[in-house]
Amino acid sequence: QELTTVRVQDPRVQNEGSWNSYVDYKIFLHTNSKAFTAKTSCVRRRYREFVWLRRQLQRNAGLVPVPELPGKSTFFVGSTDEFIEKRRQGLQQFLEK
Repeated sequence: QELTTVRVQDPRVQNEGSWNSYVDYKIFLHTNSKAFTAKTSCVRRRYREFVWLRRQLQRNAGLVPVPELPGKSTFFVGSTDEFIEKRRQGLQQFLEK
């Protein structure tokens, strides 16, 4: 039985304190699928790269619905850590779907 596990973890603020700061996330993939040559991989990606991925999936999906991404809110009531964690969870759900 083929199994693929993906995890979004370890959010990090890059360029903290500057006008061009952003958060990236570690994306960890593990699979036993024969379709993959590497059985594990790990990369860091930021939110806008998820937006790009979703657009590519929509372009090629036909009638298959593409899952939503968590919102890109510039105004958030609560702590920055709370926002980052909610976004991390939303990105995890996006990749799982």
